[in-house]
Amino acid sequence: MGKKNDFLSPKAISNRIKAKGLQKLRWYCQMCQKQCRDENGFKCHMMSESHQRQLLLVGENAGRYMSYFSEEFLRGFMDMLRRQYGTRRVHCNVVYNEYIKDKDHFHMNATRWVTLTGLVKWLGREGLCKVDETEKGWFLQYIERDPDTLARQEVAAKKEKMARDDTDRERRMVRKMVEKGASGKDEEEVVYTELQRDEGGEKVAFKLGGMGEKKKEETDGKGEEVAGPSRLGLKEDVPVVEVNPLEAAGEKSDRRVKKEGRKRTALDDIMEMEEKKKAKAGRREDWLFKGVVVKVVYKKLGERYYKKKGVVQRIEDRFTGVIQMIDTGDTLKVDQAHLETVIPAVGKRVLIVNGAYRGISAILKSLDIKNYCVTVKLDEGPCHGRVVNSIAYEDVCKLNE
Repeated sequence: MGKKNDFLSPKAISNRIKAKGLQKLRWYCQMCQKQCRDENGFKCHMMSESHQRQLLLVGENAGRYMSYFSEEFLRGFMDMLRRQYGTRRVHCNVVYNEYIKDKDHFHMNATRWVTLTGLVKWLGREGLCKVDETEKGWFLQYIERDPDTLARQEVAAKKEKMARDDTDRERRMVRKMVEKGASGKDEEEVVYTELQRDEGGEKVAFKLGGMGEKKKEETDGKGEEVAGPSRLGLKEDVPVVEVNPLEAAGEKSDRRVKKEGRKRTALDDIMEMEEKKKAKAGRREDWLFKGVVVKVVYKKLGERYYKKKGVVQRIEDRFTGVIQMIDTGDTLKVDQAHLETVIPAVGKRVLIVNGAYRGISAILKSLDIKNYCVTVKLDEGPCHGRVVNSIAYEDVCKLNE
């Protein structure tokens, strides 16, 4: 027969297994941090000398102990709500059951809140959560207040809005093209009329130069023939104007382009759609490049660096840049969410950091302050010399020269 207090006895093993699991909360003493397995054990603990000494110690400053327990319970409960459920709307009992799974959690019976309903109402009054009561009970929704998280959410919402706007514009353009094709009237119809002549009208005569009477050919002093006005089919009183054929061809081409530019064709719409698809395919979340000039917009770095410019020296983890400040020469490691692009003066070199021409340098041609975009001329690559319009401020950045 084994010993009474044997560590490997069946009863000792059973007691250890029971102690590992989560037991009833009402038989837990928060002051002594002791869990009892049944009502009899909890009653014996309440009458024990150690509990009485702890009770006298807590009784000297009960408010301070209750405040400490309440703060720890609230911190654990809110951390569970924020990490597990985020800003989703969830039932309060679901969050509480998830919180009490930890055996060493702070119990509610030691806090200032008597019931879970009282805690939920207090969170609503303090503005920590959005609460509402339904037939199924009380529901919670966490209110995010972390500045870094809010900044990330703002950037994500802005990107989603830009993608949605691009999709809406493409749909409207396709709808217009479909309506134009269904109408079948891309151009104004030309109406042909019959040529009518009035009786007794003047005769229509055509005279070709050089086909009339032959005039005496002009000769120079040596008796050689010289091509005069009659020889060229021109009238003598009309002066001969020398015209450069290359300039004439250029002017004719310009007139044709201007004439065609008055009315937009379906081919122009298709080309614009392809350009937008190319820009959307080349768009990425990271935009930092080595050698560009950026501006720090993170206030927590202090007034010494806030709104100051620096040059990106190298890139780490795609979204983090090591920057050397221009004014002070200090080196900082900053996330790209705390930086913004710098737009130089017209005529300076820039780098396209996002979109269809990502990574290509260009020359800044003009600024559109009203629409927050620029026009650039590509300075390298297969599209060298091409002029690209309506590039957003955040897609171009000044190059360090």
